[in-house]
Amino acid sequence: MSESSAEVVANAATAAVAASAAGAAGGWRRATGIAGVAIGVVAAGAAAGVALERMTVGRGMRQKARLALDSAGPYGSLRGMPGKAFADDGTELYYEVDDLDPEAAPAAIGPRRRRLFGRKAPAPVTVVFSHGYCLSQDSWHFQRAALRGVVRTVHWDQRSHGRSGRGVAQGRDEPVTIEQLGRDLKAVIDAAAPEGPIVLVGHSMGGMTVMALADQYPELVRERVVGVAFVGTSSGRLGEVNYGLPVAGVNAVRRVLPGVLKAMGQRAELVEKGRRATADLFAGVIKRYSFASRDVDPAVARFAERMIESTPIDVVAEYYPAFNDHDKTEALAHFADMPVLVLAGVQDLVTPSEHSEAIADLLPDAELVLVPDAGHLVMLEHPEVVTDRLADLLTRTGAVPAGATVKGYGSTSTAQPG
Repeated sequence: MSESSAEVVANAATAAVAASAAGAAGGWRRATGIAGVAIGVVAAGAAAGVALERMTVGRGMRQKARLALDSAGPYGSLRGMPGKAFADDGTELYYEVDDLDPEAAPAAIGPRRRRLFGRKAPAPVTVVFSHGYCLSQDSWHFQRAALRGVVRTVHWDQRSHGRSGRGVAQGRDEPVTIEQLGRDLKAVIDAAAPEGPIVLVGHSMGGMTVMALADQYPELVRERVVGVAFVGTSSGRLGEVNYGLPVAGVNAVRRVLPGVLKAMGQRAELVEKGRRATADLFAGVIKRYSFASRDVDPAVARFAERMIESTPIDVVAEYYPAFNDHDKTEALAHFADMPVLVLAGVQDLVTPSEHSEAIADLLPDAELVLVPDAGHLVMLEHPEVVTDRLADLLTRTGAVPAGATVKGYGSTSTAQPG
């Protein structure tokens, strides 16, 4: 990024502060345009000022992608058996279960399952997927499609995201914490997978949620968790991330962003109008901070955009401070004696791959996979890589047989002897 770009970033941050001041003076309608841009960046996990750069996708391509996805796109269309769990503050947490296919189960689990002394067969392994900030359970679309019927899976929406209820505690002005998300995950496990071995898979904030679960419920990890996958996540020091911005821009954004977010959250309806008015720029910013490849399927890019833009501005605002406080480095020790996958995109600007390398350094037996030409939403950008390594992890945990193979866009089949 050039020096002139750095000035643009700093000026954008200053303008964002001016927007919040204008709001206090009753001028929010004049400020909603820039506020919408700024919050679009935050929703993508980026910094506010970068929104003023012309990071856009071709207009025709965007229109085609929107039409293709909004009318008949398959992404995010997979649904399972719905269920509800309740957090300790009463928040309703929505989840879905994809069970083993009864017809595929014998081939998948092998011929050695049998009743012993009249007892029922042991509970199958359940893979629990936790999504990231401003996303939903649908962000695991490709992996879900690949594993469907082969292994029991649970996909859930974090509080105030997707189909889950608005955080009850946040309605009382209590801040969101990563610790709260760990307790939410425990509630989902208790409801959707009360028995049997578990594999935990978390992307970005979802990986932090998994760490918070281990920190607060080490006995659960010790007794039931047989494997874990951390995808594009961090165990701490997120306040040092520069989001690909120059030093001047980062410092300016960090200085003003908390106040801007708070002000935006208090004027959510007007900010949402500005957000919609800047949809074209919003799409370009999301692409910049979600993907690194130039040839990402436009429908996939639109899919990511829809997930992010569906997160209300006040939810974006109330979650943001929790990341600066996040430090679960010590909790990683609870995963030391089990199969672990640590995977990240080399060009991830939101949770840089160095953070994944730091996790792997603390778990020396973990498999570390760094995916070139991949950004933050690596599971959508390179689904075949993520699904392949996840399938290998599940084989190592015994969740799927060694004959399970991955092909194409993550479709899974069971190899038969020739």
